[in-house]
Amino acid sequence: MPIANSELIINPDGSIYHLNLKPHQLADTVITVGDPERVSEVSKYFDVIELKVGKREFHTHTGVYKNRRISVVSTGIGTDNIDIVFNELDALVNIDFKTREIHKELKSLDIIRVGTSGAVQSDIPVDSFLLSQRGIGFDSLMHWYESDGGDLAFAKAVSKQIPRSKLQAAPYVVACDPDLAQKFQTLEMKNGNTITNVGFYGPQSRKIRLEPSEKNLNTHIADFNFEGHKITNLEMETAGIYAMAALLGHRAVSLNAILANRATGEFSNQPAATVEKLIKFTLDAVVA
Repeated sequence: MPIANSELIINPDGSIYHLNLKPHQLADTVITVGDPERVSEVSKYFDVIELKVGKREFHTHTGVYKNRRISVVSTGIGTDNIDIVFNELDALVNIDFKTREIHKELKSLDIIRVGTSGAVQSDIPVDSFLLSQRGIGFDSLMHWYESDGGDLAFAKAVSKQIPRSKLQAAPYVVACDPDLAQKFQTLEMKNGNTITNVGFYGPQSRKIRLEPSEKNLNTHIADFNFEGHKITNLEMETAGIYAMAALLGHRAVSLNAILANRATGEFSNQPAATVEKLIKFTLDAVVA
């Protein structure tokens, strides 16, 4: 059955509602970044830039790097934006915009997040790189979709070991795609388990003027251990990316530039250079 106009919103020019992209404009390999300005920091390495499109916080450049066609898409901050971006990326490759029907044969995208994060373990250096083996969602995004719930045993351990308000959503845990992750496994890439929360300050137990409701959150996070697996870092998109990719049948991995260490109180004195290094590493790994 055709999808209703109110559910799949297509702009008059034939592009998808928020991303402002047409199906042929999206590559099968997608790099996501939070900051719209970081899109050009990735695409400046392209040999050819075919397309530049921007709408709200969603900016896309599609081009070619060493014979690989790649799209770079900014998501903005948070899993609410991930919900928008991933549904629309999937629609671009798996729905016929003319008939408004789902393709019989579905396509799987490779989606690589290049983002920043703060470590919670003192032995993870500032300016290092970390691949999220699992995304642990303290947001509620996955709960709004029918699913198997992800890694229920891991999620249960998180609920048991990290006390939080009863008003907060139950955590969910989803792994990266192991085959895609293998492309980025080098000596300089650390591996860890990443908590995704709904904000940068109180939800990550930062205090400026307001008192966080969960004052000992980072201590509980740092002490967590489930079958030898520890939690390594905090950020705001990874769990949503892994959840939506798994539900929609895409391959996803999240690469983090560690700019802060919450255990030691450090922050990078060269954040732009560290992110730049991760961008170049990612592009070369994609085409290797």
